Parts: sequence; structure tokens; C-alpha cells
Amino acid sequence: MKVIKFKKNDGTPQLAAVKNETVVYPLPHKDFLEVIQKSEEQEVSCLAVVEEAIDQVEALPVAVEELSLLLPLDAQEVWASGVTYLKSKNARNYEAYDGKEIVEDSYYDKVYDADRPEIFLKSTSKRTIGPEQPVYLRNDSHWQIPEPELGLVLNKSGKVVGYTVGNDMSSRDIEGENPLYLPQAKIWKHSCSFGPAIRLAETVEDAYNLMITCKITRNGTKVFEDRASTSQLKRRYDELVEYLMRDNVIFDGTVLFTGTCIVPDNEFTLQEGDLIEITIPEVGTLSNPVERLEITKPVTLS
Repeated sequence: MKVIKFKKNDGTPQLAAVKNETVVYPLPHKDFLEVIQKSEEQEVSCLAVVEEAIDQVEALPVAVEELSLLLPLDAQEVWASGVTYLKSKNARNYEAYDGKEIVEDSYYDKVYDADRPEIFLKSTSKRTIGPEQPVYLRNDSHWQIPEPELGLVLNKSGKVVGYTVGNDMSSRDIEGENPLYLPQAKIWKHSCSFGPAIRLAETVEDAYNLMITCKITRNGTKVFEDRASTSQLKRRYDELVEYLMRDNVIFDGTVLFTGTCIVPDNEFTLQEGDLIEITIPEVGTLSNPVERLEITKPVTLS
């Protein structure tokens, strides 16, 4: 069972459930946040809330492919985990040490093996976009890539209530220049997307055995494609969530990206006009075109 949000003919958003991958049922909730809150109030699962709702309505006479999908959840915050896969660690070392992929005892080696994971604030609701919306390129970076990730959808108690597909856009040259530049390498307008759906946690048999595929096309030609499994993740999801919540407050609908296991070749950088497609079959395909961020004049304080 998946939850989506789509644009109706009159332009208004509609939350819906997708059963058996094809049958679409309207839900009487404005956003998935309401589903989470109702599940907490009734002390039942989000799946139980959704099943109760669709038992009372008729299925819509449309296919999912015909719908204009929107961001499925208005998340106040999106957090991300770094260096949780070996491939990510090696890529970070390559960025930071002038092309030497194997560097002993680097900061990235240390965090990969440390008890404490790397967790950082990735985005807020005003910076996050959904399927088919453009992700933006930074104008002060010359080496940018998508980072395909599994996203955990959490309630305020830290329980995983769903899974989604995430794109943690990254400026490799900015982070490689100095790890203290991480916020600038990760956070800018339209640098974070997730969707196209939320797969309810109770309907995922094994979240450590999900295949993630990333394909990038340019002028209709495939320029990159790779895949990897969440089975390669070094850390456990509950470990990442526990560290996120240490002396911290999270909100219903918080999304936590779990790190990337797919990194394009070191010579590759995104270009304006590219199309990024990230697929987790149990969730769907998150598709985002690439555009360059329009330069705005800096604010002058008097």
C-alpha cells in the first residue's frame, strides 16, 4: 500500500492510496501528516487508518500513470545521513584528497567506522520539491551530482511509518574543498526532492533488501545508470533515527535520508537539461529535470 498526492482537474491537491500498485482510492485527509496524527490518536498503524478510509469509498476510474503527482508529504524538515555506504566513503575521500580514493585514517574513514553516524539537516519544507519539479544547480559549483537514497518517514516518536525515494543533491567540489562547507554543498533552493509516493512501513517485507536504481539522460541519451541495494548499508535504520533524536525534537512527517550507495563516475557532473530518474520498485520512480538556479542580487543591509 502506497500513499500519493496528485493534482485534480481543478488544480487542488488530493491525497490518495494506491492498492496493489494500480487501484487508486481518494483519502479524506489533506496531507499524509493527518494520517500519521490519526494513527497516533487511535493508537493504530498508518496502514490501519488508510484501510479504514478506503473501505468507505469507491476507487477512482484512473490509472496512477495518468495522474500529475505532487510531493506526497509536507515535511517540516528533511535530515540526511552521510558516509553510510562504502562507496560513499571512497567518493568523499576522492573529493577531499585530490583524486586519491584510498586515504588511510581520513575524517571519512573515521566517521564510517565510528559509533556516531554523520547526520545533518538537509532541507526544510520551503526548499523541498516533489516529482517532476526541477532540481537546481548551484552557480558556484562545477561538480554536482544527485545522491539516490532511501528515505525514512518518521512520526514525532521516531517510529518509521513509511519509506520514500530521496534525491540528496550534492556539490562534490564544495565539500571536497573543506568538510566545513558541508551545509553549502548540500543546502540550496530545490536541492532536495522526494517521492513519488510513501510506501507504508507495514507493507515492506525487508527494508534492507531494496534495490535503488539511478538513471540520468541528456538530450534523450542515457549518460549514467547504476544500481545498488540497501543491503550494502553499514548502519541500521534504528541506529540512525536514535542519533537523530538525541537531545533533539523531530516532528510528525520528518524524513531521514539514509545515505547514498550510487555515485556517478568522478568525471561526471550534472548539466542543465538533464533528467534524473531514481527508482525503488516498491515506492516508484522519482523523476526530476535539472535546471540552473537563477542568480539573484544579494541583499544589501543598510
